[in-house]
Amino acid sequence: MNITYDTSVRSKVVGKLPYLPLILATIVMLAPYYWMVIGAFKSFPELEAPIPTFYVAHPTLDSFYNPNWIPGSNATQEIQGLFQSYPQVQGGFLRFYANSLFIAVANTILGLVIASLAAYVLAKHQFPGRNFLFLVILASLMVPWQVALIPGFIIVRDLGWIDNYLALIIPAIPKAYTLFFLRQYMLSIPDELIDAARVDGAHEFRIWWQIMLPLIVPALIAMGLFLFLGEWNNLVWPLIVIQTGEMKTLPVVMSTMVSQMSTPINLGLVMAASLLVSLPTLILFLIFQKQFVRGIALTGIKG
Repeated sequence: MNITYDTSVRSKVVGKLPYLPLILATIVMLAPYYWMVIGAFKSFPELEAPIPTFYVAHPTLDSFYNPNWIPGSNATQEIQGLFQSYPQVQGGFLRFYANSLFIAVANTILGLVIASLAAYVLAKHQFPGRNFLFLVILASLMVPWQVALIPGFIIVRDLGWIDNYLALIIPAIPKAYTLFFLRQYMLSIPDELIDAARVDGAHEFRIWWQIMLPLIVPALIAMGLFLFLGEWNNLVWPLIVIQTGEMKTLPVVMSTMVSQMSTPINLGLVMAASLLVSLPTLILFLIFQKQFVRGIALTGIKG
């Protein structure tokens, strides 16, 4: 009886060993996020403690807003809250947040609309040079994005778009990989559906809007998450075309905050800002994770 019990326990333990690397990888990936969360709610004495702790002894919101902080004060025991920073900019940190949110949402929606229209034409229309045009678009993926920085800046400057939302939106709309992704998904849709709609008198725009888009929702969600994340974290291009404080985005602001992270006070500020910056992408993925996985899986299988 004991031998049977020991064998069953040993078999269960051995059966769970393959999950050990997965558990370790999960811990390694979640550890920085956990450290960021507890750092955002730690008090100043905990932040400056020589031995760091992995828990919050006295939770506080001072890193976000400190009612005890006095503007112009040199007191070292009070933290300037995140929402009290950048007084020279109207709205402070919330203005930067609104800039990034507007730009990311606009680029995501417009990028999906333009790419889905182009993908519909390339996937479901026959015309001379279609394959060559598609190869040219794919070839553009081989060109490093750094090559287009200087020409892009010159074009934006000549158009008078410096310090303008247009400089952050218009150049970011066309994405070759988005077009490729959606085209591969549309190839799996039967042509008979489109032919039937044309027989019923539907024009091309209506076919795209009422037939194609509802059928590629998983692909749109999957690619939309990629686009939003890319624009939300975009640093280099806004750093080039934006020069005034009111137009800065979160990655630009965060880069200056991290460079000044030399004291526990700045550390708490950076942790609070990092927590707020990470929330939109985390929330979007938790809401659309099923559609995201389904879109990736179907596109890879049916390409």
